[in-house]
Amino acid sequence: MEAVSLGLGVVILLVLLALVFDFMNGFHDAANSIATVVSTGVLKPHQAVALAAFFNVAAIFIFQLKVAAMVGKGIVDPSVVDPHLIFGALVGAIAWNIITWYYGIPSSSSHALIGGLVGAGIAKAGLDPLMWAGIAKTVAFIFIAPTLGFLLGGILWVIVSWLCNGMTPRKVDRWFRRIQLASCSLYSLGHGGNDAQKTIGIIWLLLIATGYVAQSDAMPPTWVIVTCYLAMGLGTLFGGWRIVKTMGQKITKLRPVGGACAETSGAFALFFATFLGVPVSTTHTITGAIVGVGAARGPSKVRWGVTGSIVWAWVLTIPASAIISAISWYLGSALF
Repeated sequence: MEAVSLGLGVVILLVLLALVFDFMNGFHDAANSIATVVSTGVLKPHQAVALAAFFNVAAIFIFQLKVAAMVGKGIVDPSVVDPHLIFGALVGAIAWNIITWYYGIPSSSSHALIGGLVGAGIAKAGLDPLMWAGIAKTVAFIFIAPTLGFLLGGILWVIVSWLCNGMTPRKVDRWFRRIQLASCSLYSLGHGGNDAQKTIGIIWLLLIATGYVAQSDAMPPTWVIVTCYLAMGLGTLFGGWRIVKTMGQKITKLRPVGGACAETSGAFALFFATFLGVPVSTTHTITGAIVGVGAARGPSKVRWGVTGSIVWAWVLTIPASAIISAISWYLGSALF
């Protein structure tokens, strides 16, 4: 009975750690949803985060849990997972999020978590437990998601420019200040639908590994789903203002029409990935869309140096978080 109590205590602590990551995911990635609507002046920061947080949580009623299933059962073989591996993965992901938040770098919380699982898995059992099909799909979307956002953003900008030809700039601004409220909400819905599920997946994996949930179960417990969506929404409500500045001002200057095009394009890219069950980076997606809108206005409208530094952060996220997670796995194994 004592061993069971100890095991349950460790599981509870790890669930709380996962919820801390989920909160930080919302906090770190708040910029993805609100940077454009804040930088264009359509909403004040506190209004934007409240809107984004609401639609982050509302996504619970819209999307199936395909992304959660991928993270829970498609990255590392659940049979080798134990509390030490989950601890290593979460600490690595949280540490990388803190580092990139501090320096205002819009990196991917999603890929930090995937890198964490991979690093801790390798530290424990080598390459054997890695499920390469799921990892390959995730890595492929590092390139597919921002490319899709870029193409959709550029195409939508061209279409909107043609439709608004002959209208005065003031009239275009007036219309798209309203439209951007809808596009921001749409993007926040896609953001919540994909990102909250990643924490659902890792808690599900923990419960499977510790025997509290059967691997054959088609759905995680309801309390896991609700808690994860709420934790992410709360994180978004607090916002990560350092990254908002990079996303909303440093890549390209946006007006409401450009912001609406970027958010709408990013939202559709996220809906597509979530439908396929792929844990993508919402950061990559919206950055690609913003760059696509800027490039459609003219290559000189994009600050390519800033964009290049962001891309380097994307490339480094999985290996960096994997290394930190591997070290954290060793520490966790020594601690409990």
